[in-house]
Amino acid sequence: MKVGFIGTGSMGSLLIDSFIRAGALLPEQIRISNRTLKKALDLADRHPGLVVCRNNTEATSQSDLFFLCVKPGEFKTVIEEIQDQLHSSQIAVSITSPVQLSHLESSLPCKVAKIIPSITNQAGSGATLCIYGSRIKEEDRLLLESLLSSISRPTHVLESHTRIASDFSSCGPAFLSFFLEKWIDAAVEMTGADRLTLNALAGEMLLGTGKLLAEEGFSPEQLQERVTVPGGITAQALDLLGNRLDGLFHQLIATTHDKYEEDLAKLDAAFGKAVNRPRY
Repeated sequence: MKVGFIGTGSMGSLLIDSFIRAGALLPEQIRISNRTLKKALDLADRHPGLVVCRNNTEATSQSDLFFLCVKPGEFKTVIEEIQDQLHSSQIAVSITSPVQLSHLESSLPCKVAKIIPSITNQAGSGATLCIYGSRIKEEDRLLLESLLSSISRPTHVLESHTRIASDFSSCGPAFLSFFLEKWIDAAVEMTGADRLTLNALAGEMLLGTGKLLAEEGFSPEQLQERVTVPGGITAQALDLLGNRLDGLFHQLIATTHDKYEEDLAKLDAAFGKAVNRPRY
């Protein structure tokens, strides 16, 4: 199987590195193109055998499956460049959340899907969100999910829930890291504790908590109940957090959705589509 990648920026290169590290793809199976040629050449130096293509059409025309790893504003131009060289048996996979399946299916002759990867995939962990177009058959879904399962847990979501699901699977690591950064900053300032030690403790705590949630069947509420003693230290700290964070997460969701809707409106205009969708 030949797999193409248009765009070798942060997420495109992460997927390539992760697939090769997991043994899911050999460098010789991969064809890449990038607006900045040096980035593609650097990636090829890291993975000898990987094929650097001169343009996007070359990267996709001979690929069985290809990933579109470009920003929303670049999508229409890339689609127009490659659409005439594709055939119906190929699978195009967007990793750009505001790009809708309707945008892709109205412009491309091939099968289409959308996935939302996460930085956690670099560690062979986390979820990859999967949304499938109407032309995708069962064998296509199994092929894609077999590839993704080498670096993540493929998880099917409704397209209308792409944004909120991405808040947890894709943006979540940044949100939690921000919380930990501020917590560790305060701890170092107030107690003089070693930052590296606290970083390591926080990492082990997140890893263990994730296993309890994902593998042991705990809910967040149950975890809090198991840790908290009435009137104890954890209980008082949770009361503080509850009071100070009241309403914050509604604002967080509104913020991510506002940006998503802004990008979506631009894409609708570029593709000549205007679709009424639920706000949340």
